[in-house]
Amino acid sequence: MVSEEELQDLDRKVKQLKLDYERYFLGTRPREPMQLRGDVEKRMALISSGPIQNTALRFKYGSICSRFQAFKRQWNETLRQIENGTYTRHRFKADLHRGGPEAAAGAAAAKDAGGDASEDLYSAYRDARLACGQPVKNLTPRKLEEMVAKQRSQLEQRYGADASIHFRVVVEEGRAKLKVSRDSQ
Repeated sequence: MVSEEELQDLDRKVKQLKLDYERYFLGTRPREPMQLRGDVEKRMALISSGPIQNTALRFKYGSICSRFQAFKRQWNETLRQIENGTYTRHRFKADLHRGGPEAAAGAAAAKDAGGDASEDLYSAYRDARLACGQPVKNLTPRKLEEMVAKQRSQLEQRYGADASIHFRVVVEEGRAKLKVSRDSQ
C-alpha cells in the first residue's frame, strides 16, 4: 500500500535529481547523478507494481511519473548532445578558450551592421545570444528593429542628426550585447 509520505519522498527525490542534473550540465557537479536516478527508477517500479487504491494518491503518482519521464527525455537529449559535441554551453566554452569572446559569438556577431537594424544585425545578435546560452524565444527582427530605432533617435537627439551611428554585436562577460559607435562629422 502506497502512503502519502512515500509519494512526497519520491517527489523530493525527483526534484533533487533535477537540481543535480542541472548542476552537472552547468559543470559544477563532476559526475552524472546515476545513483539517485537509479534509486528513483527503482522506487517508481516498486510503487507501480502494486495497486494504488486512493484516487488522489494515484493522480499524484501519475503526475510525478509524467514529470520524471519528461525530465528523463530532456536529460538524455542533453547527454546525447554532450557526447556528439553539439551542446551549446560546451561549444561556447570551447570557443572562448580557442579565441576569446569574439570567436564564441562567431564571425557574424562582430560584423558591423551599418546604419539600420538589418537582417545581418538580427542574425548576428540571435547567434551570439544562442552561443551565450541566453534566451531568444521572444527575439524577433521587428522587436530588435524597434529597439535600435528608439536608441538611434535618442542618440541623434543627444549628438545631432549628422552623427553617423553604427550598431554591432559584442560578447562581454558571457552575454551578447548591442554596442553603439558613432562617427562625428
